[in-house]
Amino acid sequence: MKRTFFALTLIAPMISSGCGYRVTGHNDALPKTIHVIAIPALENKTTSYRIEQRLTAATIHQFLSATPYKIASSDSGADAVLRGKVLSVEAVPLLFVTTPATPTQASTTRATTMLVTMKCEVTLTEAATEKVLYHNDNFLFRNEYEISTDVNSFFEEQDPALDRMAQDFATRLVAAITENF
Repeated sequence: MKRTFFALTLIAPMISSGCGYRVTGHNDALPKTIHVIAIPALENKTTSYRIEQRLTAATIHQFLSATPYKIASSDSGADAVLRGKVLSVEAVPLLFVTTPATPTQASTTRATTMLVTMKCEVTLTEAATEKVLYHNDNFLFRNEYEISTDVNSFFEEQDPALDRMAQDFATRLVAAITENF
Protein backbone atom coordinates (compact mmCIF):
# COMPACT_ATOMS: atom_id res chain seq x y z
CA MET A 1 0.00 0.00 0.00
CA LYS A 2 2.82 2.38 0.90
CA ARG A 3 4.61 1.58 -2.39
CA THR A 4 1.49 2.40 -4.40
CA PHE A 5 1.04 5.70 -2.56
CA PHE A 6 4.73 6.54 -3.07
CA ALA A 7 4.52 5.74 -6.80
CA LEU A 8 1.40 7.86 -7.20
CA THR A 9 3.07 10.71 -5.33
CA LEU A 10 5.95 10.65 -7.85
CA ILE A 11 3.83 10.15 -10.97
CA ALA A 12 1.04 12.67 -10.24
CA PRO A 13 3.20 15.81 -10.61
CA MET A 14 4.65 14.51 -13.88
CA ILE A 15 1.20 13.83 -15.33
CA SER A 16 -0.25 17.16 -14.26
CA SER A 17 2.72 19.21 -15.46
CA GLY A 18 2.84 17.76 -18.97
CA CYS A 19 5.90 16.58 -20.77
CA GLY A 20 7.08 19.97 -22.03
CA TYR A 21 7.37 18.92 -25.67
CA ARG A 22 6.07 21.26 -28.28
CA VAL A 23 5.61 20.72 -31.99
CA THR A 24 7.73 23.21 -33.89
CA GLY A 25 7.49 24.26 -37.48
CA HIS A 26 3.72 24.62 -37.50
CA ASN A 27 3.46 28.40 -37.40
CA ASP A 28 0.99 29.56 -39.99
CA ALA A 29 2.28 32.72 -41.64
CA LEU A 30 -0.79 33.06 -43.86
CA PRO A 31 -3.61 35.47 -42.97
CA LYS A 32 -6.51 34.05 -40.98
CA THR A 33 -8.85 35.00 -43.85
CA ILE A 34 -7.36 32.27 -46.06
CA HIS A 35 -9.43 29.07 -45.94
CA VAL A 36 -9.47 27.87 -49.55
CA ILE A 37 -6.39 27.81 -51.78
CA ALA A 38 -6.69 27.26 -55.52
CA ILE A 39 -3.83 25.21 -56.96
CA PRO A 40 -4.01 25.10 -60.75
CA ALA A 41 -1.52 22.86 -62.55
CA LEU A 42 2.05 24.08 -62.43
CA GLU A 43 3.56 25.19 -65.73
CA ASN A 44 6.29 23.01 -67.14
CA LYS A 45 9.09 25.01 -68.77
CA THR A 46 11.35 21.95 -69.00
CA THR A 47 11.62 18.97 -71.30
CA SER A 48 10.72 16.54 -68.47
CA TYR A 49 7.51 14.88 -69.57
CA ARG A 50 4.51 15.53 -67.28
CA ILE A 51 6.62 16.43 -64.25
CA GLU A 52 4.27 19.33 -63.52
CA GLN A 53 1.40 16.88 -63.06
CA ARG A 54 3.26 14.89 -60.43
CA LEU A 55 4.39 18.03 -58.60
CA THR A 56 0.91 19.58 -58.67
CA ALA A 57 -0.75 16.40 -57.38
CA ALA A 58 1.83 16.03 -54.60
CA THR A 59 1.45 19.68 -53.59
CA ILE A 60 -2.34 19.35 -53.38
CA HIS A 61 -2.00 16.17 -51.33
CA GLN A 62 0.50 17.82 -48.97
CA PHE A 63 -1.72 20.87 -48.41
CA LEU A 64 -4.68 18.61 -47.65
CA SER A 65 -2.77 16.33 -45.29
CA ALA A 66 -0.58 18.86 -43.47
CA THR A 67 -2.68 22.03 -43.28
CA PRO A 68 -6.26 23.01 -42.45
CA TYR A 69 -6.83 24.56 -45.88
CA LYS A 70 -9.33 23.35 -48.42
CA ILE A 71 -8.04 23.08 -51.98
CA ALA A 72 -9.75 24.13 -55.19
CA SER A 73 -8.63 23.54 -58.76
CA SER A 74 -9.96 26.87 -60.05
CA ASP A 75 -9.67 30.45 -58.83
CA SER A 76 -13.42 30.91 -58.30
CA GLY A 77 -14.36 30.74 -54.65
CA ALA A 78 -10.74 30.55 -53.49
CA ASP A 79 -9.23 32.93 -50.95
CA ALA A 80 -5.74 32.53 -52.40
CA VAL A 81 -4.18 31.15 -55.58
CA LEU A 82 -0.89 29.24 -55.75
CA ARG A 83 0.79 29.41 -59.15
CA GLY A 84 4.09 27.89 -60.08
CA LYS A 85 6.45 27.13 -62.92
CA VAL A 86 9.00 24.35 -63.11
CA LEU A 87 11.93 26.20 -64.66
CA SER A 88 14.61 23.52 -64.71
CA VAL A 89 15.20 19.93 -63.66
CA GLU A 90 18.60 18.34 -63.57
CA ALA A 91 19.42 14.78 -62.54
CA VAL A 92 23.09 13.98 -62.15
CA PRO A 93 24.49 10.53 -61.32
CA LEU A 94 26.05 10.65 -57.87
CA LEU A 95 27.01 7.07 -56.93
CA PHE A 96 28.01 4.24 -59.21
CA VAL A 97 28.34 0.47 -59.07
CA THR A 98 30.82 -1.36 -61.27
CA THR A 99 30.31 -4.96 -62.26
CA PRO A 100 33.65 -6.66 -62.86
CA ALA A 101 34.47 -8.13 -66.23
CA THR A 102 33.88 -11.78 -66.88
CA PRO A 103 35.41 -13.92 -69.62
CA THR A 104 32.34 -13.29 -71.77
CA GLN A 105 31.45 -9.69 -70.85
CA ALA A 106 33.27 -6.43 -70.29
CA SER A 107 32.93 -4.62 -66.97
CA THR A 108 29.92 -2.33 -66.67
CA THR A 109 29.24 0.72 -64.56
CA ARG A 110 25.81 2.07 -63.73
CA ALA A 111 24.51 4.85 -61.54
CA THR A 112 22.72 3.85 -58.35
CA THR A 113 22.01 7.27 -56.86
CA MET A 114 20.97 10.48 -58.58
CA LEU A 115 21.20 14.05 -57.34
CA VAL A 116 18.08 15.88 -58.51
CA THR A 117 18.04 19.67 -58.58
CA MET A 118 14.87 21.49 -59.52
CA LYS A 119 14.33 25.22 -59.83
CA CYS A 120 10.80 26.64 -59.67
CA GLU A 121 9.02 29.95 -59.49
CA VAL A 122 6.18 30.00 -56.97
CA THR A 123 3.67 32.72 -56.05
CA LEU A 124 0.77 32.63 -53.60
CA THR A 125 -1.60 35.56 -54.13
CA GLU A 126 -4.60 36.61 -52.08
CA ALA A 127 -7.56 36.38 -54.46
CA ALA A 128 -9.57 39.40 -53.26
CA THR A 129 -6.74 41.93 -53.05
CA GLU A 130 -4.15 40.34 -55.36
CA LYS A 131 -1.64 40.88 -52.57
CA VAL A 132 1.35 38.57 -52.89
CA LEU A 133 1.52 36.43 -49.75
CA TYR A 134 4.51 34.37 -50.81
CA HIS A 135 6.84 34.62 -53.78
CA ASN A 136 10.05 32.87 -54.64
CA ASP A 137 11.36 33.04 -58.18
CA ASN A 138 14.27 30.77 -57.26
CA PHE A 139 12.69 27.99 -55.20
CA LEU A 140 15.44 25.37 -55.28
CA PHE A 141 14.80 21.79 -54.43
CA ARG A 142 17.71 19.36 -54.22
CA ASN A 143 17.77 15.79 -52.98
CA GLU A 144 19.41 12.40 -53.60
CA TYR A 145 17.43 9.39 -54.86
CA GLU A 146 18.40 5.77 -55.30
CA ILE A 147 17.43 4.25 -58.60
CA SER A 148 16.89 0.62 -59.40
CA THR A 149 17.39 0.70 -63.16
CA ASP A 150 19.28 2.87 -65.60
CA VAL A 151 19.58 6.66 -65.55
CA ASN A 152 17.29 7.10 -68.56
CA SER A 153 14.35 5.54 -66.73
CA PHE A 154 14.64 7.91 -63.77
CA PHE A 155 12.02 10.32 -65.12
CA GLU A 156 9.77 7.73 -66.67
CA GLU A 157 6.16 8.00 -65.65
CA GLN A 158 6.03 4.84 -63.53
CA ASP A 159 9.30 5.37 -61.66
CA PRO A 160 8.81 5.40 -57.87
CA ALA A 161 11.77 7.76 -57.51
CA LEU A 162 9.79 10.44 -59.32
CA ASP A 163 6.90 9.98 -56.89
CA ARG A 164 9.27 10.30 -53.93
CA MET A 165 10.79 13.42 -55.47
CA ALA A 166 7.36 15.01 -56.00
CA GLN A 167 6.36 14.23 -52.40
CA ASP A 168 9.62 15.65 -51.01
CA PHE A 169 9.23 18.75 -53.18
CA ALA A 170 5.65 19.29 -52.01
CA THR A 171 6.58 18.88 -48.35
CA ARG A 172 9.28 21.52 -48.65
CA LEU A 173 7.08 23.89 -50.69
CA VAL A 174 4.11 23.72 -48.31
CA ALA A 175 6.41 24.30 -45.33
CA ALA A 176 8.01 27.29 -47.07
CA ILE A 177 4.63 28.84 -47.81
CA THR A 178 2.93 28.22 -44.48
CA GLU A 179 5.96 29.04 -42.37
CA ASN A 180 7.06 31.90 -44.65
CA PHE A 181 10.67 30.81 -45.14
